[in-house]
Amino acid sequence: MAPTRSPSIWDERTLGPESILLDDRVAVVTGAAQGIGEATAIALARCGAHVAICDRKADELAGTALEIERLGRRTLSAVLDVREQSAVQDFFGEVGREFGSLQILVNNAGGGFWSEFLDVSAKGERALVNENWSSVTHCVRAALPLMTEGGSVINITSVEAHRAGPGFAIYSAMKAAVANLSKSLSMEFASRSIRVNCVAPDMIPTPGDADLARDSAAADLPALENTPWPETGSSWDCAAAALFLASDLSRFITGSTIHVDGGTEAAGGWKITQDGGYTL
Repeated sequence: MAPTRSPSIWDERTLGPESILLDDRVAVVTGAAQGIGEATAIALARCGAHVAICDRKADELAGTALEIERLGRRTLSAVLDVREQSAVQDFFGEVGREFGSLQILVNNAGGGFWSEFLDVSAKGERALVNENWSSVTHCVRAALPLMTEGGSVINITSVEAHRAGPGFAIYSAMKAAVANLSKSLSMEFASRSIRVNCVAPDMIPTPGDADLARDSAAADLPALENTPWPETGSSWDCAAAALFLASDLSRFITGSTIHVDGGTEAAGGWKITQDGGYTL
């Protein structure tokens, strides 16, 4: 017998500006001290969510917490390393005690370094796997018991999950793994009314990534633009996509990726020239 389906929320509600609001929902954002995580935590708070945040950078994390409180929302701030499963479990235990339940999880923490694959040590590989893969699985496992009334899991991946990543091979592979995991979990968690999606940025100017372009051997090619779109991407573009995926506007979207990359993934190998043309 086929499962009984609930009617769409839009059968009884009107789609309007209020549909983006997250009034009194509870969110967790990892890596919220700066960059995409900071912008996402603040955007969720601006739209009504209470936001628990964590990061390894204590001073910057405190600044994010102060902004959330200034917006009149409750927050819980913890300095921890999401690569450590016990620390993650303790943090989500605090979230449960403080807020009772959880509706939104944004797995933003992650990172990498430029190095050719053969030059990456076993220790460096473990660090990349733990930071970009294990951190996600730790948080999802810890969050699910709190998502008793459904919710949204948003994994911040990368354009590198969808193309080759020379110099970032392990980082790229882990982001691809998270993208695939998100598809699988979208099916496993559907019966719980929990959606699982990804946001995949191209290079976004953030404090954490400031050195990557300089360290990378993939220097910009002369007279070519990095992305087709004629504007620079921002952490707030990623925050906007996460806000959409957290809200009721995306209630029928799961197992998907939003590419916040100025058209990079769509362009494939094509590049926009500075005179407005395009070339391979």
